[in-house]
Amino acid sequence: MTNTGSAAGHTEISPVPVGSPTAHAILSRYLAEIVGRYHRRPATAEEVAEGVAEQFTTDPSDDLTGPRGTFLVAWLDGRPVGCVGVRLVPGEQAEVKRMFVAPEARRTGMGAALLAAAERAAGDLGARAVRLDTRTDLVEARAFYARHGYLETEPYSAEIYADHFFRKELPVTGDLPGCAGSRVDVGP
Repeated sequence: MTNTGSAAGHTEISPVPVGSPTAHAILSRYLAEIVGRYHRRPATAEEVAEGVAEQFTTDPSDDLTGPRGTFLVAWLDGRPVGCVGVRLVPGEQAEVKRMFVAPEARRTGMGAALLAAAERAAGDLGARAVRLDTRTDLVEARAFYARHGYLETEPYSAEIYADHFFRKELPVTGDLPGCAGSRVDVGP
């Protein structure tokens, strides 16, 4: 785990077991937000519970762990405020899943740091490209991925909540800054 200070406070990104209480807490925040965005109002506890059950039945997270994946959590002053999962898929690719930055950590560089950490993890796993999907209503996410070099591509799955598909070629592993591990500094 690498720590650094930034304008936002003391931040770090580190791998955690996807079944851990920390992962469950941040994934619950992620699902509360995306369920609320989908319904265009705050999600109820029941809707989040249903979303958790549906999400992890149709697209389980158990492959976001070694040796073919990882789950990274972003911390701000000791609190989990973001997450991203990476898993290998066929064709020397990795897939980014469950990318989330909590409102209090947005516009601090945390999202860019999480995405960079996911790309490093993908390279460490042997991927030559990264793919991801998102929904139409997540306009900010689509713009964010485009700013970070992701190109919209043809659909690669029939997932019900996936409207837009993106792909990015990764540099040769040795060309990725800091690719010797999945720890990353977050800062200005």
